[in-house]
Amino acid sequence: MASVKLTNVKKVYDNHVTAVHDFNLDIADKEFIVFVGPSGCGKSTTLRMIAGLEEISGGTIEIDGEVVNDLQPKDRNIAMVFQNYALYPHMTVYDNIAFSLRLKKMPEDEVYERVTKAAEILGITEYLLRKPRALSGGQRQRVAIGRAMVRDSKVFLMDEPLSNLDAKLRNQMRAEIILLRQKLDTTFIYVTHDQTEAMTLGDRIVIMKDGYIQQVGTPTEVFDMPKNLFVAEFIGAPKMNIMDTKLFKEGGNYYVKPFGVKIPVDGEKGEALKSRGVSEQEIKLGVRPEHMSLFFEDGENRIPCTLEVNEMMGSELHLHVLAPDGTSLIIRVPTINLSTAQKKQIKNGARLYVGFTGQVMHFFDRKENNNLLV
Repeated sequence: MASVKLTNVKKVYDNHVTAVHDFNLDIADKEFIVFVGPSGCGKSTTLRMIAGLEEISGGTIEIDGEVVNDLQPKDRNIAMVFQNYALYPHMTVYDNIAFSLRLKKMPEDEVYERVTKAAEILGITEYLLRKPRALSGGQRQRVAIGRAMVRDSKVFLMDEPLSNLDAKLRNQMRAEIILLRQKLDTTFIYVTHDQTEAMTLGDRIVIMKDGYIQQVGTPTEVFDMPKNLFVAEFIGAPKMNIMDTKLFKEGGNYYVKPFGVKIPVDGEKGEALKSRGVSEQEIKLGVRPEHMSLFFEDGENRIPCTLEVNEMMGSELHLHVLAPDGTSLIIRVPTINLSTAQKKQIKNGARLYVGFTGQVMHFFDRKENNNLLV
């Protein structure tokens, strides 16, 4: 078993700055948990407290039911991969991976077996006799992962392990971590500021801001039902479009009127508002860029916009448009859906129209920025 439980954990530094507030989380055996959030949100501090590299200021941390607050990192049976690899430059790849095993006085034949097995899994067998300086960034990261793997630990901790790699290599290593997780079949706690990594890797995601947990859920849950405006804008690329409007009722049905265009809240979202008896109020309306439809002619429920920036992303366009009141919106449009004539109409300053249905709307109250349906 390799469950991890954090109860009322907090971290307060000597200057009375609180980095982590009242952190509560149960991590199941063999679960892949991702801590994600902007810089300074407390995610790495929380990971380091689990590892024993930071003292906790309050609360308890349990690994397999054992409170580890006062245990040294070496006694917690965890393995950690750091952002900067932390390899010994004067040692070969083999010796770097074997280092922790030799500290434990493990027999050399067992050291050899573990190191070569890890190297085979990670595809670095041919580099075992090289020094780290002779390796690429991706190869060094594999060595760092290999060094953690051979320890046969209960919990695998990874602190932004891909942040030093270029975009193409990050994508490749992300896929390799998914495969590695399947082979190791252990508990992973992974820290990143990259929401794409969080969405593709995690069984559950812990979204943090200013030392507080904002939401814990599966990738689908945090994307489809963000708990508050911060989560809604943080998860998803490009970020969710936010519009100030009013939620009101007519004839028993709900409507919104962004930029003076009356749009019915239909489908499941409309039914959910009715079942909860949500009152009429001023709201922040959220719609994701991929859920907005592009039109080239005016029509019912369509918002007239002016194209400001056109980003060609290959398989899709990211269109930055200005609504009538100057609000900036982003629309994601698959290029395969556009005719040659339509593509020619998409140029800066062009008049375009945007539409969306009630089914894709998200409703946030103006005071606390909380989702009215979560």
